[in-house]
Amino acid sequence: MADLARIDHWIDGERTSLSSTRRADVYNPATGQATGWVALAELADVDAAVASARAAFETWGETSIAKRTQVLFRYRELLDANRMELAAMISAEHGKVLADAAGEVGRGLEVVEFACGVGHILQSPFTESVSTNVDAYTIRQPVGVVAGITPFNFPAMVPMWMFPVALACGNTFILKPSEKDPTVSLAMAELLTDAGLPDGVFNVLQGDAVSVNGLLEHPGVDAVSFVGSTPIAKHIHRTATEHGKRVQALGGAKNHMIVLPDADMGQAADAAVSAGYGSAGERCMAISVVVAVGDVADRLIPEITSRIDDLKIGPGLSEDPMDMGALVTGDHRDRVANYIDMGVSEGATLVADGRGLSVDGHPDGYWLGATLFDNVTTDMKIYEDEIFGPVLCVVRCDSYDDALQMINDSPFGNGTAIFTNDGGAARHFRHHVKAGMVGINVPIPVPMAYHSFGGWKDSLFGDTHVHGSEGIKFYTRNKAVTERWPDPHDRGVNLGFPTMD
Repeated sequence: MADLARIDHWIDGERTSLSSTRRADVYNPATGQATGWVALAELADVDAAVASARAAFETWGETSIAKRTQVLFRYRELLDANRMELAAMISAEHGKVLADAAGEVGRGLEVVEFACGVGHILQSPFTESVSTNVDAYTIRQPVGVVAGITPFNFPAMVPMWMFPVALACGNTFILKPSEKDPTVSLAMAELLTDAGLPDGVFNVLQGDAVSVNGLLEHPGVDAVSFVGSTPIAKHIHRTATEHGKRVQALGGAKNHMIVLPDADMGQAADAAVSAGYGSAGERCMAISVVVAVGDVADRLIPEITSRIDDLKIGPGLSEDPMDMGALVTGDHRDRVANYIDMGVSEGATLVADGRGLSVDGHPDGYWLGATLFDNVTTDMKIYEDEIFGPVLCVVRCDSYDDALQMINDSPFGNGTAIFTNDGGAARHFRHHVKAGMVGINVPIPVPMAYHSFGGWKDSLFGDTHVHGSEGIKFYTRNKAVTERWPDPHDRGVNLGFPTMD
């Protein structure tokens, strides 16, 4: 244990273990070996993090927009300069390949760039003379102390969906990252300090359910942002709301991709493989169901299998670049493999089987190959559940209308896509599908930072999506001001009911 790396909290501008006595091992998924251990916060540690953020808010909330964005501009440059180092940290603890990890940092960096322009977005409308000598306008002010609870699959990008916007708006922030891949959270904190962020404005609280529930119930936390599974999102939303907090909780997904008979099958196959197996399927925007309309399946499946055969699977940090890495933990790998077993027992046709994959030189890694099922039906568990692994299901459907209805009947509504050359069908789909993010010949329609990310139905609990204009709304409170500056010659008492004349 003494040789393992120690991963602490980040409170008041420094690494600290606080009063934490519990710990959890952190593993390299490619080797199955422990590489470090992370401190797990106790309630006293939650109190310390909140106290630090609360004290820092007194000054950061009053800091000018110009000075706040200057820090974020410097942070943007430091992120860009250290992109590959951060990516290597992510790959070593998550398992995704280095190029994918670097892309994750890049997408997070886009939100930092968006947050640098917060001054323009916070401009307020002003109406002069709504009544005689009366003007009205609105201002947006920071909420206060914000907690961000983030998942293992994007340990850099998802936090950066949250804290750059929160900080730009004048809030202080407590990040509770996943205990499975926590190292990059400390690296981001150190870069923020190097960029000039005052101590206490950004804190990292490592931990498990103790720290999560402590933040949800703490009276010093004003708002909570969350990304994770639907059951936990429901718990986050319910508990934080009961304790009077503003909440946005993004849940799970079961993303469908319709392929119409007129689509380019090569393009559709490229998209299905890329969106289904990228990051080993551990993405909330992964395509997990291909809805093949008409005779599409018979043409598309051979295209998909030929691409599966060419995938290179191995360590994310390999000198020989890989397409897909290991799954994040052994338990998660086994859970996904159990779903493959279940799909076979349910009667789906197993076209490509990822079980039993071995990688030379890494016998203990958490490996699972790309898996493809055909003839999946909507009453199967492999269709209903979010598997969160490299398992792609093909559902055959007679018509576009049936395919659309299938998606709209799903309890999830995160992302969806359609592949077609028919503009009318694409427009109809865009308008009628019940999902928060829609791709037209785009398999993973993650919006750019100046738009907002989030789903519908059981994929979102709360009223606002993350980053973009809705992120600004979430991290600020609106205040309407009506003011009168009477003419110095206009004096006198008036006991009548005030009217806007």
